[in-house]
Order: sequence, then structure tokens, then C-alpha cells
Amino acid sequence: MGEHHGVAVSAEGFGLKGPRGWAFRGIDITAEPGSLIAVEGPSGSGRTCLLLALSGRMKPSEGHAAVGSFRLPKQMSAVRRISAPAHVPGVTDLDPALTVGEHLLERALLQRRFGGSLRGLLRPRGDRVTEARLRIDTALTAAGLDRETLPKGSRTSVRDLERLEALRLSVALALIGRPRLLAVDDLDLKLSDAERAEAWALLRSLAESGTTVVAVCSEAPEDAVVVSTSPKPAPETAAEQQQHNDENTENDNKETADALAETGLA
Repeated sequence: MGEHHGVAVSAEGFGLKGPRGWAFRGIDITAEPGSLIAVEGPSGSGRTCLLLALSGRMKPSEGHAAVGSFRLPKQMSAVRRISAPAHVPGVTDLDPALTVGEHLLERALLQRRFGGSLRGLLRPRGDRVTEARLRIDTALTAAGLDRETLPKGSRTSVRDLERLEALRLSVALALIGRPRLLAVDDLDLKLSDAERAEAWALLRSLAESGTTVVAVCSEAPEDAVVVSTSPKPAPETAAEQQQHNDENTENDNKETADALAETGLA
């Protein structure tokens, strides 16, 4: 990843309004290149929407943000080119029937097709495959996924991966495009404490090697730049608060799907 450095991320009064009200609002961020940014909040607090907005995949409704020299919402497509989402339900789903090797090769070849120059496409096929393999090996090493440890090596089906291995694969696929901003959703979803510690160690190592990382979680580690999506406490009764939380959780997945459909991404 040497030649690609992370990007600074900033936001001011950043908000996104969906069909059912504000997904998130009033977000301020200041993070240096190569930061580990944790978007912390309960499920249903607009965490995924914020992640997708920061990576140029959902259009904000108010305020502004910057990823490197690119401004949001004006330069969403430029931000998409330098960022990559991983582990986002409905956006980066792995195909359970495909093998680890098939996922990686497909992504590397797509990357060449859409990320490469025309001159790159005109090179002999052997060169292209060699380069694809190199990209794959680099991404796997960075994501800490060793094919030798998998039940059938590269021929292991995605459905046979452990949760943490699937997360590492999703991150490796995102890294094939050499993004300057990596956006990872729901990091602590169904992971044990030990696995969660490993997942954060992975993201920390990517940030230390220069990639800026934004990760959604319910509990952020102490060394991260923390951005909270928890709604500011409103003066409401405990019962109202509970009902609100239940509705939030229910709306969250639908909110993301709707907003993605609006952005033309679903």
C-alpha cells in the first residue's frame, strides 16, 4: 500500500435525512490521515448511513465533510474512487456459494477493468494475471488472512468461513482497490471479545500502515477518534425512550436500504 497514503477526514454539522426523519445529524469530525475513526452508537442510530455518507455512497442533507481534498456532497464520485466499503450488509455481501479464491480473483480483475488505465488493459493477459495475483497477495497479507489456514485453502467456500475470517476476506477485497479510506461496518457484530480485539488490531495495523479507517461499532477502543451517533438525550420519559429505541432498531436496516436505493446503489 506504500504509494497510497491515507486521507484526512473532517465534517461539520453533517446530517442525512431519510424517508423517516434524520438518520444522523450534527456530526463533527476532525481526523488526520491514517487515523482509526470509530463511529460509535447503538444499532438504529444511523451509524451505517454515516459510514456510507463519508465514503461518498449516500448523499448528505446538510452540513459538509471533506475526505482528503474532496468535499462532500459536491464531489461524491471522487470520494467513491478513493474509498472502499467492507462488511456492509446489502452493499458488500459475500456470495456464500463462491470460494475465497473466486471472490479475490473476480475483484482483482474488475479492479483492473474499472480502476486501470486503457494502456493497462492492452497489456498481455499474463501480465494482467500476474499483477492481479500480486494485488491479491498484498491485500491478503494486510488483512491478515492466510489461505493456508483455511479448511480447503483458496477453494474454501465463503459459507465455511468463521466470522472473523469472513471479516478479513471482506477487508482484503476492499484493499485490492488500494483505497485511501477504508469504511468497515458493524465491527463487533456477533464477535467474541477475543475476536473483537483481533478485529480492532487488524484495523489499527492498517491505519498504522497509512490507510485511514472508519469503522462502525457499539463500543469504540480508547485509541480511536470517536464519532458518536447516539441521539442527544431528549427530555422524554423512560417508556418513550424505550419505544423510540425499538422503533430505531427496526427502522435502521430499512433506512439504509431506502437511502441506498435513492442513491442508486441498492
